[in-house]
Amino acid sequence: MSKPFPVTDANFNKEVLDSETPVIVDFWAVWCSPCKLIAPILEDLAVEFDGKVKVAKLDVDHNPMTPGQYGIMGIPTLIIFKKGAPVERIVGYMPKDRLLQRILPHIQ
Repeated sequence: MSKPFPVTDANFNKEVLDSETPVIVDFWAVWCSPCKLIAPILEDLAVEFDGKVKVAKLDVDHNPMTPGQYGIMGIPTLIIFKKGAPVERIVGYMPKDRLLQRILPHIQ
């Protein structure tokens, strides 16, 4: 069973950009209420789409370089990476059904 895993500025390239599997990166912070709301949805997606997509979590407070590189201005921001390139950006909380509409085209 898969689950969201932490990434950092130090291992972002290896874990996300070099991944053969699409990766959803959740840019979040401990103090962010909408981040807490979307976390269980991302946990569900990691399980449901195990083997088709990986879910990574990057704490923006402890890893400021990567969010800066991708112009993260608000959190939560989800970016879907395929073959090292960002293909979708989702800013803010949204319910699972709407989130799936944005994610599914990139993982099927």
